[in-house]
Amino acid sequence: IIVLSNGFQCAFLRYYQSLPPVAKTYAVICFMTTAGYELQLYRYGSITLRFSDVFKRFQVWRLITNFFFIAPFSLTFAFRFLIILRNGVSLERGPFDKRTADYVWMFLFGALSLLVMALVPFLWSPCMGASLVFMIVYVWSREFPNERLNIHGLFQLQGFYLPWYMLGVDMILGNPLKPDMLGIAAGHLYYFLTVLYPLSTGKNYCKTPVFVHKLVARWGEGFQLNSPVREDAAAGVAFRGRSYRLNGTRSTTTVPEQVSAPGQSNPAAGGVFRGRSRRLDGH
Repeated sequence: IIVLSNGFQCAFLRYYQSLPPVAKTYAVICFMTTAGYELQLYRYGSITLRFSDVFKRFQVWRLITNFFFIAPFSLTFAFRFLIILRNGVSLERGPFDKRTADYVWMFLFGALSLLVMALVPFLWSPCMGASLVFMIVYVWSREFPNERLNIHGLFQLQGFYLPWYMLGVDMILGNPLKPDMLGIAAGHLYYFLTVLYPLSTGKNYCKTPVFVHKLVARWGEGFQLNSPVREDAAAGVAFRGRSYRLNGTRSTTTVPEQVSAPGQSNPAAGGVFRGRSRRLDGH
């Protein structure tokens, strides 16, 4: 029994360490939020979205904490938690591979869009974590429209129709459908502004802001290609900022010096061979 227990712990630890950082972090926070609720460590009403408490009592944490409660421990929680671990991880390893800041921006854009929608009384929900999870489902379905899914061994479903299948599952389980529809709306808005509209016009008005790149750089997890924040290999993190000279007049970035053997090309030189350069006057 001890050997089996140690083997299970090692397998779980390997699986946990293999998960990409963004989806893993969101899944852990959602699990801990629900576990704290089940252990009665806090009251449900203390994390819900109430604009009156936000503006009158300055309880600004409600703008964030409501996205971390996806459901109490139940079959509904299991479905939504598996969506994060499967579809969320698939997005981060696929279309958002080496685009950690862009993936973080997807979450932030979805949360901001849902908060704006919640200003309409009819669209308000106390916790919008379910909507954010459903946004993941919708974006995944657009990125993997031809993916073949085996549904409980009963039938196969094309990836494009996964949000509507999950909508039917929530209806059968008796869950409200409004959070799901809000998640679809937020996901379509994000996909339209970042993929469809740039493809048709060549203009992208929803680029990842620089502050998100800096946030991910400070976090030190993941990697972002073509980031305005440079990579620092010596620091052991994914990003770095600019370095400044002591006189404060110029800023530079440190590039590791590459030394080429005689007769070999230097990639940093921009050509295969390069001789000495001479001025036109011969000096």
